[in-house]
Amino acid sequence: MSRIRVLLADDHETVRQGLRLLIDGQPDMTVVADARNGRTAVEYVRTIAPRPDVAVLDVSMPEMNGLETSRAMLEVMPTLAIVILTRYSDDAYVQALLGAGASGYVLKQSDPLELLRAIRSAALGERYLDSALTARVAGAFMTRHARQGVQVVATITGREAEVLRLIAVGHSNKEIGAQLDISVKTVEVHKANAMRKLSLRGRIDIVRYALLQGWLQDA
Repeated sequence: MSRIRVLLADDHETVRQGLRLLIDGQPDMTVVADARNGRTAVEYVRTIAPRPDVAVLDVSMPEMNGLETSRAMLEVMPTLAIVILTRYSDDAYVQALLGAGASGYVLKQSDPLELLRAIRSAALGERYLDSALTARVAGAFMTRHARQGVQVVATITGREAEVLRLIAVGHSNKEIGAQLDISVKTVEVHKANAMRKLSLRGRIDIVRYALLQGWLQDA
C-alpha cells in the first residue's frame, strides 16, 4: 500500500522535527518535505516529485500565513488536502481556515493521535475537526462548501485598523480602550465604521480580514 505523502510547514524547527518523527514513524505515511514558511511550502507543492497528498500547515508563519498559504497551494494543486495545525481554538479561526479550503483543523495542544487521524481523513477526501472543537463548531459550518473571502471595498483609518487588529487577537472593547487610551464608546464607533466600510459581518470576518492583512503573523 502506498504511503500518504505529507508536506510540513511551520516556522519552528523543533516543531517540524517533532512532526517529522511522529509522521515518519507511521507505517502508512511519510514526510516528503518540510518548510519554515508558507512561501517555501507553496514552491515545494509546485516542484517536488512525487507531489504531496496532504499539507500540514501552521497558521502563524512568516512571509505567508496559513490562510494565504492554503489558498495559494490549492491554486497550484486543487486536489491537495490541507490540515491546519495550530494553537488557536477560536471558532473564528476554525471557520476562516476551513472556509479557505482546509480539510482538517487540529490543535497543537491535543494528543498527537488527533493529527494522525486528521491526515488520514484528509487523504481520503474527508473533513476532520479536532475532537476538542467538535461540540462547539461542527454543526452548521462543516456542511458548508463556500469559499468566500472578505471583499475590501474601502480604506479604513489607522485607528480603525488598530481596533480591528486588537479584536482579531481576542481583546475586549474595554481592553482595547485602555490600550489605545480611548473610551469604550469610541472603540465601538471605530469598530462599527470599519466593519461598515469593509462589509464585515462579524468576528469571523474580522479574523479573516486580519489574516489577509498579515496582522496575525506573530500573534
